[in-house]
Amino acid sequence: MKNLSLFIINILFVFSLTAQNQLGYKTPPEEIVELLEAKSTPGIMFDPTGEWLLQKVNSGFSSIADLAQNELRLAGLEFNSQTHDKSRIQSIDTLVLTNVNSGKDYLVKDLPENPKLNNFSWSPNGKYVAFTNSSLTGVEIWVLDIKKKKASKLTEPIVNVIMPLEPLVWIDNGEWMVFTAVAEDFEPKPEKSTVSKGPVVQESMGAESAVRTYQDLLKNDFDKKLFEYYATSQMVKINLAGEQYPIGTPAIFRHISVSPDYRFLLVKMIQKPFSLTVAYSGFPFKVEIWDNDGNLFREVFDIPLAENIPKGFGAVRKGPRDINWRSDKPSTLYWVKALDRGNPKREVVIRDRLFLFDFPFDNKGIESVTFKNRYGGVKWGKGDFAVCYEWWWDTRTETVSSFNPDIDDARKIKLFEYNWQDEYNHPGDFITEENESGKTVLKFAEKGSKLYLKGKGATSEGYKPFIDKYEISTGDKERLWQSNNPYYEYPFSFINANKELILTRRESKTDPPNYFSRNLKNGVVSQITNYENPYPQLAEMRKEFVKYKRNDGVLLTGNLYTPPGYSVGDGMLPVLMWAYPNEYKSAATASQVKDSPNKFVRIGWGSPIFWVMRGYAVLDNPAMPIIGEVTQEANDTFIEQLVANATAAVQCIDSMGIADINKIAIGGHGYGAFMTANLLAHTDLFAAGIARSGAYNRTLTPFGFQTEQRTFWEAQNAYIDMSPFSNAHKINEPLLLIHGEADNNSGTFPIQSERMFAALKGNGGKVRLVMLPNESHEYKAKESIYHMLWEMDTWLENNLKQKEK
Repeated sequence: MKNLSLFIINILFVFSLTAQNQLGYKTPPEEIVELLEAKSTPGIMFDPTGEWLLQKVNSGFSSIADLAQNELRLAGLEFNSQTHDKSRIQSIDTLVLTNVNSGKDYLVKDLPENPKLNNFSWSPNGKYVAFTNSSLTGVEIWVLDIKKKKASKLTEPIVNVIMPLEPLVWIDNGEWMVFTAVAEDFEPKPEKSTVSKGPVVQESMGAESAVRTYQDLLKNDFDKKLFEYYATSQMVKINLAGEQYPIGTPAIFRHISVSPDYRFLLVKMIQKPFSLTVAYSGFPFKVEIWDNDGNLFREVFDIPLAENIPKGFGAVRKGPRDINWRSDKPSTLYWVKALDRGNPKREVVIRDRLFLFDFPFDNKGIESVTFKNRYGGVKWGKGDFAVCYEWWWDTRTETVSSFNPDIDDARKIKLFEYNWQDEYNHPGDFITEENESGKTVLKFAEKGSKLYLKGKGATSEGYKPFIDKYEISTGDKERLWQSNNPYYEYPFSFINANKELILTRRESKTDPPNYFSRNLKNGVVSQITNYENPYPQLAEMRKEFVKYKRNDGVLLTGNLYTPPGYSVGDGMLPVLMWAYPNEYKSAATASQVKDSPNKFVRIGWGSPIFWVMRGYAVLDNPAMPIIGEVTQEANDTFIEQLVANATAAVQCIDSMGIADINKIAIGGHGYGAFMTANLLAHTDLFAAGIARSGAYNRTLTPFGFQTEQRTFWEAQNAYIDMSPFSNAHKINEPLLLIHGEADNNSGTFPIQSERMFAALKGNGGKVRLVMLPNESHEYKAKESIYHMLWEMDTWLENNLKQKEK
């Protein structure tokens, strides 16, 4: 009764924030700015022919003005209502083509002025790359001609990229594509009445609907009209000469894909009724097959609204799902259907079944293989061979099987079964390639008798990625290559499979990531890119991969950084510890090393490593495992295990003779912020805390959070005991709370930090709340990031360096 009363009090809790200060945006110290502004490693795209790499370069951050532009948030979508563009996306401004054989770079010419490029797509023949450019008036399509190394504009700013996920799709080998355009003549823009037409009413008639907490859902009928207006688009067919014409009728396109033979389009279109309870992904949708010119060829499914998906991981919507084209057939659809009504708690012999639907699509689909556990996907091969996956959350088990999809009554052959948290025994993932249609298929060797595997290669010494050749008939594996000291080298894909030439990305503690071609037969390695070290000022920084144990014997690890030129004996350092808890089903898997000591240090906006240059030791990512063996619930002992983890980390750095244990700060983002507040409430290990974008009151996330499947009403004690809000009166160390005002991440709504601030202030705690305008869970604007770093630096300087001994 006490717990339920506390829940009700929290729901009704009213507070006011006093002594608020409106600050201008601040800039952190120069040594932090220099690290933040260093060049980032470009992203890459590998062309289908294996001849070219496209390097995508982003030169900087968005501005706060970018985030403030006409943003609407509806049904789980974030978009610019003026330009019909997605908002909060990181755009590309420079393109470089690199010849894989010679390593020569070519700067792509004739890009638009002030480019903001996204939605890149290679043509299947590898001759062109289509992409979008976001201008002040809308979104355009541009095309890069690989041979000419030049880009040109294909359309005016008429593209609607709000929906679907694929706003442009090649529908032949490299001449025609379809895209979604703004539906100008669809209907007038809705205008909101200043007078309400009545209350907004929702009701439940007895069916369970345990939906996790999400923001940005539709709230009323006007929101529904806005969603329909902005998400509706007209599909347009266009060729590289700019000839274009509309196909089909305006709709809310959820998904568009072309069949491997380019004859048909699979089209998924969102239908009414729209929901106030779930995001657009749960809305009803219609599935149709169109011909290449947009004419209806076959109606396939009407998928109903998914408001009442059962509770728990492994719960899925009823009816067909994962509806798509087989990659290895000209025009065959597949889908999977739950036989347990989508409820993982139902005891059934068969949980899912795969169906195949071949041209001319005149039946209800042919039954294929079944799954004892929840279906996890298919990798198609060469007609008579495919690989399928199934998984089960409670045991963290994944099963990989092969089957022949071309025969009736197909049976699976188990290839692997493993605990996905047991990385030491993970066999790796089958390597795929793009076929002539641009579809992903398994990469075969030796006339189809063998496959390739690549994996992280987790060992007690750290990750050592590998490539194996796998004999299909026997399951035997041959190790072709494995990364080794002093490098961390990860394989991406084959450049030339016949020569067993692969593309890898290699780095070390001192060498920044670069791309290489590696011949698996003779070991010859050629460097393709030549990215320089963006952080010369960190050349003398010491990085140490530390291992230590908590009091129950669980092995823990972390990365310890000390300032350039520092040596043990130079004096004790203040310490910033930055962490994030993770849940495991066994102490054995929690004890495994899940990192590499050979990785180059990349410093993103959220990194704690900035403070190495400010004279701090930094313990980054010290392991914080929360273990629930077999049937035990990990969160029932969350606090005890969290304290044990933190105690072990502090003891480790104390024993190394570098840390002033009276000057250690703890911090984290998201669930790491939740961890931070709990550690301040339940220990005296830390002098201060920094909590960014966290959740502190678990009664506000009553239908689960992180890996917790139980609801508040099923585990009231766990929810309340884990909530630092419940123990705010115990926090006597200074805590800096930072949160984006527009945080729409599940569970970490801004009210979490506002209420935690009020609780600490009301109990006489030392606390500072910083709300970043226009920012979501991950911060995007340069001004916001600068200010966040200034706040953190000032907090550390005032509460660690200036703290009396």
